[in-house]
Amino acid sequence: MKRRPFLQKLTFFSSAVMALPLDGLGKTIKEEPKKLRFIVASDGHFGQPDTDFTGTHKKLIESINSEEQVDFVVFNGDLVHDDPLFLPQVKMYYDSLKAPYYVTRGNHDRVAIGEWKNIWGYSENHSFQAKDGSGVILLNCSNKAGEYLCGDVPFLKSKLEELSSLSHVFVFIHISQNDWTRHGIKCDDLMELIALHKNVKAVFHGHDHDVDGIMINRGKPYLWDGHFGGNWGNPFHTYRVVEILEDGKTITYLKTVKDGTVLNGHSL
Repeated sequence: MKRRPFLQKLTFFSSAVMALPLDGLGKTIKEEPKKLRFIVASDGHFGQPDTDFTGTHKKLIESINSEEQVDFVVFNGDLVHDDPLFLPQVKMYYDSLKAPYYVTRGNHDRVAIGEWKNIWGYSENHSFQAKDGSGVILLNCSNKAGEYLCGDVPFLKSKLEELSSLSHVFVFIHISQNDWTRHGIKCDDLMELIALHKNVKAVFHGHDHDVDGIMINRGKPYLWDGHFGGNWGNPFHTYRVVEILEDGKTITYLKTVKDGTVLNGHSL
């Protein structure tokens, strides 16, 4: 399938992050027990005119609910398309998941901070520990005006210090904090902070609907998952699965919403 030229650089890996052959990956997915398994899906754009936003959400929820083990789901920004009045409605779709879920705010989720907390029950910057003890940090990167913003470095610093004893920490922020994609922004302080913490296993982005690969910065993997809604981007809708195996090894792979085809995989 033809991809845009800039996507080619998303296939370069450091020695710490390896592409997994799909035949071997299939065996790993099916046979190895998991300490933790979660899903990331981005850019549903609920309410965008001239798109089948209800259909795409129903199909994604159906696909996730058909998975055998999902410990939690993160919807990584652009939950709705510009109109925050759709947020309670999209929440009803998320509530039909069998698994717990969490959300980050994207540039199209143009809602005031107080209202965001009223709807979701936590602030736009949030953290928690998963069932296996892994740390999860959710960062905001926009505001009511839809501006592209760097993540809150003091908040991230405090949470990374708080979670420093854990073996695995995962960070979610909708907009890439580096300008290596067309729609990323340059946030050197945040990138530097992440690089200093060895237990940050991966950072996850949405926003770029036509990016579904991986980039490495100072040994840290930054991953995209394409999109499952909206009116542009890859011609297929996707979500990303992340698994921590019993031996502590972490793998991730991209799946199509339509039929669950595994498109690529990486060992983190």
